[in-house]
Amino acid sequence: MGAVCWPYFDPEYENFSNRINPPRVSVDNSSCHNCTLIKFDSVNKPGILLEVVQILTDLDFIITKAYISSDGGWFMDVFHVTDQHGKKITDDKTIDLIEKALGPKSQSKEGVKSWTGKRVGVHSVGDHIAIELIGRDRPGLLSEISAVLASLHFNVVVAEVWTHNRRIACVLYVNDGTRKAVDDPKRLSLVEEQLNNILRGCEDGDKVASRTSLSMSFTHIDRRLHQMLFADRDYESSGVTTTESECPPSFWPKIAIECCEEKGYSVVSVRCKDRAKLMFDIVCTLTDMQYVVSHATISSDKPYASQEYFIRHMDGCTLDTEGEKERVIKCIEAAIQRRVSEGVSLELCAKDRVGLLSEVTRILRENGLTVCRAGISTRGEQALNVFYVRDASGNSVDMKTIEALRKEIGKTMMVDVKKVPTYDKEPETKGWAKTSFFFGNLLERFLA
Repeated sequence: MGAVCWPYFDPEYENFSNRINPPRVSVDNSSCHNCTLIKFDSVNKPGILLEVVQILTDLDFIITKAYISSDGGWFMDVFHVTDQHGKKITDDKTIDLIEKALGPKSQSKEGVKSWTGKRVGVHSVGDHIAIELIGRDRPGLLSEISAVLASLHFNVVVAEVWTHNRRIACVLYVNDGTRKAVDDPKRLSLVEEQLNNILRGCEDGDKVASRTSLSMSFTHIDRRLHQMLFADRDYESSGVTTTESECPPSFWPKIAIECCEEKGYSVVSVRCKDRAKLMFDIVCTLTDMQYVVSHATISSDKPYASQEYFIRHMDGCTLDTEGEKERVIKCIEAAIQRRVSEGVSLELCAKDRVGLLSEVTRILRENGLTVCRAGISTRGEQALNVFYVRDASGNSVDMKTIEALRKEIGKTMMVDVKKVPTYDKEPETKGWAKTSFFFGNLLERFLA
């Protein structure tokens, strides 16, 4: 029998449409008096909406309106965006970055190389080890985790911590303090073992086991945290969350799913309190649940946001059963709530060093504070950290405690204390909650 001869297959065939019809992006500052319009057209492909929204989110833009359409094989969308201060995007370098990230150059090696997107949440880092942790939350847990890393001389370069429904998920990028990755197998095995021991001590009979994983790869932190908590089934809430209990019912997420029979879509309608990165969180969850967004309309009527998604499952099916609809509603509610942090935020700036995170979290724990969300980043030799804190019972922190804490920490680092906007009044600035980690002139004052 002669040898079987397979037809030649061009490995670049899948990119053929992109080469013929490369993505087009335009930045329009003349059509709207109070925002910038970013128009994007491209060949449709799985996950493209999340990819675009992720880039705009990483650039810290506030999406006030959006219109999404992906009829047939073409994807078209228009985003109305502002910066974190509610102003248009006029900086030439930022506009050039948008065009490189979304335009034809994004398909080339040159575009990918020049795009400094935040694959690591706040900043990209060089050599590192990525540590992922998921488990049951309790007061002081972050302090114990950072103490283990400090004792083994790991320096936390970038990290993000989310807590929701009594679960904690965090992604940390660490090195050995000299900006080199730790490659000693014994040392890595020891840190994994000790972190697992801490997490196992928190389980108290929980059905879902805690776990630690180490990796050398890059990831997008926010996307990964959503995936981890979703896989951990944090959407299976046992009751009203702390955030819901403190806000009026009018601000609770209202999610409805209807069937659009004539078009063959399920229509997901979301109305909730507006905040930064809301669209990213919802699109991320729908994508991870294997749903395709064919059309969408996003609008913001401060302090509310209204979002409508026309979706199908990847196999083309709509949401036909009540059980499936209920699960999607719960997952979107969880996605909205994971990033919400009411109360007080502490923004800290200090010279980076091994053990800095351990020192700060120890002081927070000793003052009876628990961290409900945190972001850690490094710029050059400076560490920039933000902590959203509550007391050990999950209630708002007494400002006397905060002032005492400020005096103690302020001896060695710059500290800004901010009151996160509450539900009982209208937001003071456009874009509602600046949940991105902005430090204003904190770093400038520290370096002065």
